[in-house]
Amino acid sequence: METNNHKIVDYSAVLNVQYGAPGTPERAKFDEEAYAFYTSQILLDARKNARLTQEELAKRIGANKSYISRIEKGLTVPSVATFYRIVNALGLTVELTPAI
Repeated sequence: METNNHKIVDYSAVLNVQYGAPGTPERAKFDEEAYAFYTSQILLDARKNARLTQEELAKRIGANKSYISRIEKGLTVPSVATFYRIVNALGLTVELTPAI
């Protein structure tokens, strides 16, 4: 295993090498998959914090357990409407804040 000896590294350079420069199809695919994974983890954590099973959440939004499982694994990206149904079923809200 290599180490960087605690040097600060510009991670965008690493992403450019591994996934292509911003604006390329390869980078767009990576970004889409990363956002899907990030969203899936947020929803998974929220469901667990609400102490609901996948089946209970599925019933609340009129879906089946396997659909919730696919979302939480990042295999399926829910539509915006479904995302909001999930958020509402978990008793949460969405807040948009300016980037720093």
